[in-house]
Amino acid sequence: MSILNMTIKEISELLKNRKIGTVELVRHYLDSIRRQNPSLNSFVTTCEEDALEASEKAQKLIDSNDNTSLLCGIPFGIKDNICVRGIRTTAGSKMLSDFVPAYSSTVVNRLVEANAVILGKLNMNEFSMKESKEGNIFGFVRNPWNKEYAEGGLSEGTAAAVSGDMACFALGSDSGGELRQAASFCGVVGLKPTYGLVSRYGLISSASSMDQIGPVTRSVEDCAAVMSVIAGQDPLDSTSVGRSENYLKDIDKGIKGLRVGVPKEFFGSEVNTEIKESISRALENLGQEGAIYKEISIPSIKYILPAHYIISSAEASSNLARYDGIRFGHRSPDARNISEVYRFSRKEGFGREVKQRILTGTYFLSSENRERLYYKALKIRRMIFNDFRKAFENLDVLVAPVCPEVACKLTDVSGDKDHLLKMHISDVYTAGLNLTGLPGLTVPCGLDKNKLPIGIQIVGREFSEKLLLQVGYAIEKTVGKLSPGEGDKYGI
Repeated sequence: MSILNMTIKEISELLKNRKIGTVELVRHYLDSIRRQNPSLNSFVTTCEEDALEASEKAQKLIDSNDNTSLLCGIPFGIKDNICVRGIRTTAGSKMLSDFVPAYSSTVVNRLVEANAVILGKLNMNEFSMKESKEGNIFGFVRNPWNKEYAEGGLSEGTAAAVSGDMACFALGSDSGGELRQAASFCGVVGLKPTYGLVSRYGLISSASSMDQIGPVTRSVEDCAAVMSVIAGQDPLDSTSVGRSENYLKDIDKGIKGLRVGVPKEFFGSEVNTEIKESISRALENLGQEGAIYKEISIPSIKYILPAHYIISSAEASSNLARYDGIRFGHRSPDARNISEVYRFSRKEGFGREVKQRILTGTYFLSSENRERLYYKALKIRRMIFNDFRKAFENLDVLVAPVCPEVACKLTDVSGDKDHLLKMHISDVYTAGLNLTGLPGLTVPCGLDKNKLPIGIQIVGREFSEKLLLQVGYAIEKTVGKLSPGEGDKYGI
């Protein structure tokens, strides 16, 4: 097995037993980035000198036996909307193409304190909004399983970096499903935690009540290891909650007696047959492990997409008002007065999808539409949350597809309205968790006829991450860890 596609636990054992050094490990990953990133386009900034310096520090801790962290010396990537002090952070937008934060996000600080090693920043859609041909300043990300295909959200570099053996794990964000979808399409594990469990301080957010930082990893155990470090209350984030635990403990506990719900609304005719079959096999495997599953109904699921897009657009129109060309961000060189600074800078700095969200969000919040649309969407949001909570009165977890389809070919991507609509509709199975704040774990459960990964989504009640990881571990045990094996081609 290549060192590049080993899990955190496996690499940590090698480091502690002196089978490999942290500097050598980081150099392997930097070499992999140099080889593969030109074709995958996952990393947009690489921090080679800082990474080597951090790896030397980690090695000294290991040599002195002065370290208890499983993540010591482990290289990782960071989505480009999570701030790192002194490192360019663009959120995928021309508006922030030269922005260098003066502070780091809490999640990054916690990982650095655990002596994990930052490799660089990862590609993303502009402000995490789905776009086809415009908006993202760095271009499409390709799927490591087949470079002719997209990795999920077209520009979600977190999953491609992990699947493509360019990072041991990655930090991403999820405002409508982009983290989970990319993880599913790239055959890795992705977790959107309960809203508030992981600090959002330092996240460049477009929809503050929905965005949540989460890990993308090679295995469920790796996900648990990262969550054990980044979860917990943060005085710098008023929405954070004082709950954290060792998510690795009892991860192999087993799932005997687990009550699993299968919402029929998530398995309609629009879902690819191969996805249905893969999830059905995963459910059968859970049944053999002692779980009990049954079909249920959550009728309000049909309102998820309209409510999500009304609320997220409204929040985006408010959040993105700060980018005015005055304090930071792109400033138009053609502006002749203050009014033109505002107008020209925003026109030049934002892509099409972002402008569309700002316009529609402003429309939803206008005095004549606020009650009819925005407030109604908030009421529907509460109704959806109540329906999910009611489902969990007699169930432990729900299972669902991550997306109606598997990864699409990049040649199929277009800028026409039908394709854009299809992209937005793909959030139908993920956006509900952003509305409700509930956690969702994506785990690989098979391959389609084109040998592209298929993922299953496990949903739990608030703060049930430990249970989700136990269920994910049980599924992973039967499927195995999927990998395109890019690193093996180079004999590393």
